[in-house]
Amino acid sequence: MKSLKEIRDETFEKLGLSENNSGVFYGKWIDYRQENSIEVKSPIDGTYLGRVSVGTPDEYKKAVRMMEREFIEWSETPAPKRSLAIKDISDGIREKKELLGKIVSLEVGKVTTEGQGEIQEMIDVGYFATGLGRQIYGLTMASERPYHRLYEQYVPLGVIGVISAFNFPSAVWSWNAFIAATVGDTVLWKPSSKAALTSVAVMRVIQDIMEKNSIPPIFALVNGRGGEIGELMAEDRSLPLISFTGSVKTGKHLAEKVASRLGKTILELGGNNCAIVSEKADMKIALKGVAFGALATAGQRCTSTRRVVVNEKIYDEFREKLKEIYEKAKTGNPLEDGVIVGPMIDEGAVKDYEKAISKAIEQGGKVITGNKVLERNRGYYVAPTIIEAREGMEITKEETFAPILYMFKYSTMEEAMRIHNNVPQGLSSAIFTTDLREEEYFLSARGSDCGIANVNTSTAGAEIGGAFGGEKDTGGGRESGSDAWKAYMRRQTVTKNYGKDIPLAQGVQFNVE
Repeated sequence: MKSLKEIRDETFEKLGLSENNSGVFYGKWIDYRQENSIEVKSPIDGTYLGRVSVGTPDEYKKAVRMMEREFIEWSETPAPKRSLAIKDISDGIREKKELLGKIVSLEVGKVTTEGQGEIQEMIDVGYFATGLGRQIYGLTMASERPYHRLYEQYVPLGVIGVISAFNFPSAVWSWNAFIAATVGDTVLWKPSSKAALTSVAVMRVIQDIMEKNSIPPIFALVNGRGGEIGELMAEDRSLPLISFTGSVKTGKHLAEKVASRLGKTILELGGNNCAIVSEKADMKIALKGVAFGALATAGQRCTSTRRVVVNEKIYDEFREKLKEIYEKAKTGNPLEDGVIVGPMIDEGAVKDYEKAISKAIEQGGKVITGNKVLERNRGYYVAPTIIEAREGMEITKEETFAPILYMFKYSTMEEAMRIHNNVPQGLSSAIFTTDLREEEYFLSARGSDCGIANVNTSTAGAEIGGAFGGEKDTGGGRESGSDAWKAYMRRQTVTKNYGKDIPLAQGVQFNVE
């Protein structure tokens, strides 16, 4: 197998990247600055990948001003034509899928199939947006007044701000950007500083596509450290909507800032997702669903399965079979065949893994398998861990971005749902059962309190066609499919009087000469 440096060099050459890359684009790339740049190392083995320079407050303002100018013309372009431009972009990304997927794997450590899946998700969202261009519907209502027409329409908002996280360094941006652009908005992107290189690679590909297809520069990119650029976005009245993916703490702070100026937010925050395994479950499907949900992306998905609640009648059997899967799961270089669990994103994530397990043990948890740091000097690898838990353990109510699974036992479905819902977060959920009554209970008002509810499939791996998002501390936002497009527009109620008088609603009389 080639070294990471060899893979990097080949991929960089084909994508037009170098060891020193500008991280700021608004119609043109701003010159790279060594003194103000992010060093990028692969979590796979510490290989140096390069540097990405970050934007200044002045460059941020220039990017916003350009997006405002582009919005004027772009919003007046017919929606079907806008959506065809997004199709051109998706077609171009498809041609670079393998290369972009490698960048994702190199920078954030996703196994090859997940890295490729990340880019495929961008392509799929683009094609969804292509169809959306002819489906931006409003409603026509019956007016109580004669010779009046009453209807509503949706109007683009303006410049949309998107702040994305490292775990889905390109796909989540596309959920927002491609939908927003189709409905007539322009988009400014502030990616995670842990995924700066992926953002540059994606934008370079898109820039080339836009230029070749005479598409105006409707997307801007401003990389930045920590909250500097994010704070500017939160306070900027030029951004009527900000979509943020990240921690609950940061999301609450940003939401307060945006709300103080009466702006809008789409928040995709914490997930502490649970799967219920009934005694009536198909054991094979349940084991695979729980294992994928807990192990995919090394437990660093917002939809990762962090808790599993198993019926007492099958608990011991399920635990032993799941333990066997965990101990056979290959952990290591995500670019190697057969690897299921790649590295953690950085040293901080490894420390969080260790702290969470220590707390779980202190609070009465019992480690069934795992609880081991496999590598620390050259990469960030940990052993996937299962912990037998009990109600009342506070650590099980926290989200830890790591392959840690807390296992509970239940006797009645009411008990299972109590355990399931007794956390602050409400993103994704699952039940494994072949019993129609259990399924319907899970999907009822007394059941899952999450934004996503799955039956006989994993908490992770949502399709782009449905609206993605959650409740409670997850933030209540919705992105991607269904009618999530409405969040990027303002609803406008229109009344037209085509008569020779002006009758008033509710029978109100107002007589003037």
